[in-house]
Amino acid sequence: MNAPLHDAILSGHGFAFPGGDAALLLVHGLGGTPAEMKLVGRRIAQAGFTVHGLKLPGHCGTEADLLATRWTDWAEATVAAAERLTRRHEKVFVGGLSMGALLALHAAAELGPALRGTLLYSPTLFYDGWSIPRGHVLLPPALALGFGRFYRFREAHPYGLKDDRLRERIVAAMTKGRSEEAGLLDTPGQSLHQLLKLIRAVKARLPAIAVPSLIVQAVEDDVSSPRNARYLQRRLGGPAEIEFLHDSYHMITVDRERDRVADLSLAFLRRHGAPSGIAAVAPLVEALA
Repeated sequence: MNAPLHDAILSGHGFAFPGGDAALLLVHGLGGTPAEMKLVGRRIAQAGFTVHGLKLPGHCGTEADLLATRWTDWAEATVAAAERLTRRHEKVFVGGLSMGALLALHAAAELGPALRGTLLYSPTLFYDGWSIPRGHVLLPPALALGFGRFYRFREAHPYGLKDDRLRERIVAAMTKGRSEEAGLLDTPGQSLHQLLKLIRAVKARLPAIAVPSLIVQAVEDDVSSPRNARYLQRRLGGPAEIEFLHDSYHMITVDRERDRVADLSLAFLRRHGAPSGIAAVAPLVEALA
């Protein structure tokens, strides 16, 4: 392993791709894993960027590991990782998927102009996608009343994926308990309660977030509808552009349009001060690693 890569490796199951002076921190979702950010991260790195994938505290392990953490632990880890990058790189961006998008926004609120922008993939402020049960609207009050310890949210078809073959692989890994590869099959209610606290904290700070943002969301998102993207665009204090996808579900960083997600991200990074780098990179054809 070469020295720069060794120096940049993150703890646990995080990843790091060394590159140029412009850096991007990528953050996975609740109960997820850095693997869900790796394909897009690698493609962006191929274009000359330094890319780090963060493993959030309590993730890639057991349910007990996740329950031992709070939203503030996830937020502090994200801010700390972004801050480390700002000490090494002149231009730093933060992006994330689902809850990871909210953590990226929290980091932007904390670090202000030290960041150049945020990449918000399938941001989830409202669980209102087409696969979410109608009774789910009653969940926040129940969690607030302390019933979280009795509740588990089990991932269900289509598992955020329109790609049938990839879905089979990920579901197989989840059901075998390989959380470091595919995340947890069940999300405990107490962790969902922590997510709701993060959502409230981020909503309150949206007008103060002045950095540019790119919001990428599937029109058929099964977890969080396009309402989420429009809500953010109306309330963020900085310029926010939306790109909608038409052949993916919630997990857009690994689904059928992951190459388009990477290309849209690269264009945004370059528009906001990052070097031009390589004009184009070959499509990714490897399986989820």
